[in-house]
Amino acid sequence: MLTSSGMAPENLAESKMSDVGESRKHDLDKREGSKDLVLEKMENCDTMSKRQRKKLMKQKQWEEQRDLRKQKRKEKRLKRKLERRSQLESNSEESIRKRKCREVAPSALRLIIDCSFDSLMELKDVKKLHKQIQRCYAENRKALHPVQFYLTSHGGQLKDNMNENDKGWVNWKDIHIKSEHYSELIEKEDLVYLTSDSPDVLNELDESKAYVIGGLVDHNHHKGITYKRAQEQGIRHAQLPLGIFVKMNSRKVLAVNHVFEIILAYLEKRDWEEAFFSVLPQRKGVTSLNETMEKSVPVLQDSKSVQDETSDSD
Repeated sequence: MLTSSGMAPENLAESKMSDVGESRKHDLDKREGSKDLVLEKMENCDTMSKRQRKKLMKQKQWEEQRDLRKQKRKEKRLKRKLERRSQLESNSEESIRKRKCREVAPSALRLIIDCSFDSLMELKDVKKLHKQIQRCYAENRKALHPVQFYLTSHGGQLKDNMNENDKGWVNWKDIHIKSEHYSELIEKEDLVYLTSDSPDVLNELDESKAYVIGGLVDHNHHKGITYKRAQEQGIRHAQLPLGIFVKMNSRKVLAVNHVFEIILAYLEKRDWEEAFFSVLPQRKGVTSLNETMEKSVPVLQDSKSVQDETSDSD
């Protein structure tokens, strides 16, 4: 059998070996020739100027120290390699230590994204919802107290978009993705629908309950729909205590991932105000309601100070 060059494979291998050997021999010959040239010039040193002799001496030293420089480069490369390895081992140990200090304790709380609003959304909004769900999944995976995460009524445009743009979703871990409605999966008495239109305020999370977030991106086209759904299904409903702790320039309706992340943050911090401020974006103009109230209340002087001022004026 012949190669494309018309040579047998064994002859081609021998030819390549020969070329490598010739190349090395050529380099050695060149180096030896360089040394010989320097020596030849040194013999004619008497006829050279002082500057030429100085230049020649430097060249001679350079040739003599070639092997030493090569050895130093080799040692330097080895040193860098060992330093990198040491750094990687150190980082790995630090990562293990941090993980041990920050032991993950999964929560029994069930958090559901209700995807039954698929037909009410345009494709661009379905894509936004998909990204918000991706964010929820990622945040739950790295949370200190990850929740029992459910996607219910999964199908339609959302499923098609996930199949097209995020095929890896079928391998997601620690998540229950169901085509069924949440009412078919969880007892009615355990369900609490989180909706900003509810008159009831959620002061504390009950980890035995299943909290539902409406999977809807509608830009306020379907105002109050999640509250109406909860009423129609006869399940409990509540809003996050946003108005007690936070003042916002924008409307109180939050994105799906913001509600999800606030729940995760509360499970870790056990403080609603801290949870809100750690999640809500600055563009919403979020300020602490306590700080706002402190600024608006005038500072009253005590009776003694007022009396002293009156006596001074007399």
